[in-house]
Amino acid sequence: MTQEALALALLLACPLAGAAVLALCGHRERARDLNVTFSCGTFFAACALAMHVVRAGPVLLWDNAFYVDALNVFLLTLTALVGLTTAVFSRPYMRVESDHGKMTAPRLRLYHSMYQLFSFTMLLALSTNNMGIIWVAMEAATLTTVLLVSVYRTAASLEAAWKYFILCGVGIAQALFGTVLLYMAAEKVMPPGGGALLWSNLDAVKGQLDPDVITLAFAFLFIGYGTKVGLVPVHNWLPDAHAEGPTPVSAVLSGLLLNVALYAVLRCKVLTDGALHGNALSGRLMMGFGLLSVVAAVFFLIRQRDVKRMFAYSSIEHMGMMTFAFGMGGPIATYAGLLHMTVHSLIKSAIFFAVGHATQKAGTQLMDGIRGLLKISPTVAWGLMIGTLAILGMPPFGVFASEFLILTTAMRDHPWATPLLLIALAVAFASVFGRVQGMVFGETSVKPLAHRPALVPVFVHLTLGLMLGLYIPPYLDAWYRQAAAMIGN
Repeated sequence: MTQEALALALLLACPLAGAAVLALCGHRERARDLNVTFSCGTFFAACALAMHVVRAGPVLLWDNAFYVDALNVFLLTLTALVGLTTAVFSRPYMRVESDHGKMTAPRLRLYHSMYQLFSFTMLLALSTNNMGIIWVAMEAATLTTVLLVSVYRTAASLEAAWKYFILCGVGIAQALFGTVLLYMAAEKVMPPGGGALLWSNLDAVKGQLDPDVITLAFAFLFIGYGTKVGLVPVHNWLPDAHAEGPTPVSAVLSGLLLNVALYAVLRCKVLTDGALHGNALSGRLMMGFGLLSVVAAVFFLIRQRDVKRMFAYSSIEHMGMMTFAFGMGGPIATYAGLLHMTVHSLIKSAIFFAVGHATQKAGTQLMDGIRGLLKISPTVAWGLMIGTLAILGMPPFGVFASEFLILTTAMRDHPWATPLLLIALAVAFASVFGRVQGMVFGETSVKPLAHRPALVPVFVHLTLGLMLGLYIPPYLDAWYRQAAAMIGN
């Protein structure tokens, strides 16, 4: 077995083995450490695979069943990193939830096993070369996250999980029909047994695919996977799922699931653009829904009183911004979209880590009930405040760099969209910053936690987000450029 095949095998085997082990012993005291251990193994395997791709370029493995290139290799590493830091964060978080009676032994076993299984589905969706397997992995991710969102078994969490299951189930059914149409178009131009759903094969013959069938296929695939991205108007599941599930689940939903769904859309966009020979249909569709999501999410965000719901709508806004950037196309906008995807995952998960500790201290998710964090826990307070400023696009964080590139490209190519984007960003800044300022600097209404919170993941993510605003390492820059060239053409 080659080194890259071994790294990929370990990347997929670690979370799958973790799910099996934690299904048996996930309720025990050491389960929290085992969760971190399996996530750590996954991260190191992702780093090993990334190092090989940096040296040798894209790889096809196991009879072309898996394909790793510049587009998905950094997403694999990012997914493994956020999975590891979220597992570290959940150690003290779940201990406090157990002390409060929210997490019983069966619920802990379910949480830990489904957490690892969710990581496996995300990594499988990113690494597979088969468009059908991407659909299967996304459906499996839906089922695992339904169980994670409903783990508290309250009326609100069960309602949120049911809404998530129904809406994403309908969406994923649309994506299935789009995948069938994609297969129909590919079968006409490929020899029998030629792997009509393998993305590498489809990419090679995309110019020969039937434009009419591909147009219809992309419409269904975009609506289907766009539901998982959280684009307006198929976004309704996302705020409820974030608000009612455990905070570690909110972190991985914003940091991982939304990215993987958008990745699936991008793979489909590349094929559609090739089949339509320069017709900008897919780009216009993505720009329209992306801009709608940015504007609508901001005005939903103003009305929120629950801190997790507020940042959930912030996630919808940022996913809309990425979709708009990828829809514009071109090397600069696509590069900015990939950078925004990375920094949003890092900073938004850091915010949810800080919010998780803050809500546990205050005993409520309502922002009016969370005051004076700076006096009782300065590190949590500063983590939340710095993370908020970063996600709102303050320099020198990476979100500022990516949004600046997106806005300047829009000014040049689509000036009509620029005022809408600027107004939306300004309203989001005023609303979110005003709310968080009161949480951090108000009169004290919180109390210390019984267990020391895990704040290292918060500041690791914020440091990485700051670094990407000031300096992008050459190997990461090369990945972004190669991926941008692939998507933006």
